[in-house]
Amino acid sequence: MKNVAVIGLGLIGGSLAVDIKKAFDCTIVGIDASEVNAKRALEIGFIDEIGTLKNVKQVDVVVIATPVNTIGSISNEVLDLIGDDTLVFDAGSVKGSICSSIAKHKNRKNYLAAHPIAGTEYSGPNAAISDLFRGKVNIICELEKTDRKIANKAFEIFDALGMEYKYMSAVEHDRHIAYVSHLSHVSSFMLGKTVLEIEKDEQNIFDMAGSGFESTVRLAKSAASTWTPIFTENKKNLLSSLEQYIKNLNEFKTYIEEENTNELNRIMTETNHLREILNNKI
Repeated sequence: MKNVAVIGLGLIGGSLAVDIKKAFDCTIVGIDASEVNAKRALEIGFIDEIGTLKNVKQVDVVVIATPVNTIGSISNEVLDLIGDDTLVFDAGSVKGSICSSIAKHKNRKNYLAAHPIAGTEYSGPNAAISDLFRGKVNIICELEKTDRKIANKAFEIFDALGMEYKYMSAVEHDRHIAYVSHLSHVSSFMLGKTVLEIEKDEQNIFDMAGSGFESTVRLAKSAASTWTPIFTENKKNLLSSLEQYIKNLNEFKTYIEEENTNELNRIMTETNHLREILNNKI
C-alpha cells in the first residue's frame, strides 16, 4: 500500500486520508472537483500531491468519498483505469444505486462497497480529523462480489483505522440507514427551520437554547450539498420512514390537544427503551 488515491477531500475522505497516511506511511494523491479544496488539503498536509483520475492507474488503493449521487459514475471511470490488483472502495451512505451502477463492470471484483458510520456536522478539508473511525461500525455490502485477496487489503486498512464490521445487502443497508440516520437529519433540519421561522430574534435562540435543543439541531449544521443527494438517492426508504414519523407527530399533537396525559406518558415511557438499546443493555 505505497500509493493511495483519495477522491473527495471533505470530512470523510480527508479523515480517511489522515489515518491511512499515518498507518501505512504511504503517498496520498488527492483528487477533488474543487481546486480550492484540493489546495487546502495539500496545505494541511493529509495529501502529498494533487492529482486527477488518470492517477488511479498507478495506485494500489482508490478511496471514493464524493457526494453519493456522483459515486456511481466516478466508480465506473475508476474501474476502467485501474490495475488488476487495485482495491477500490467507497464510503457512501447510500449503497443500492452505487452497487447497481457497477454491477456489470468487468472489474467489479476490485470494488468493495463500504459505509463507515462516522461523521460530524462539519464539512470540507478543514473538517478532516484523526481517529474519526476508531470504534465505529463499517457496513460492508455485497462482500461476495469482491475478490477475496483484494478485499483483504481493504480489511487491513479498516483494521488499522480501528473499525468494527457489519455485513448486509445493499437493499438492507439503505432501508435501515434511512430509519436511523437519514431520518434524524431530516428531523434536525426541520426542527431548526421551524425555530428560525417562529423565533425571529436570533439572540433569544442563542440565550434560551439549552443543551437539548443544541444536541437535537446539531445535525442541521451539516452541509446541504452532502445531504440533498443522500435524501434523493435513498428516496423510497426515506419517504417510508417520514410517513411513519409524521403519523407519530400528528398522534402526539392530538394527545397534547386532548390533554391525554395517559397516552403521552405511555408513548414517552415506551420510547425510553431507546436508552437500553443505545447503552447496549439488550
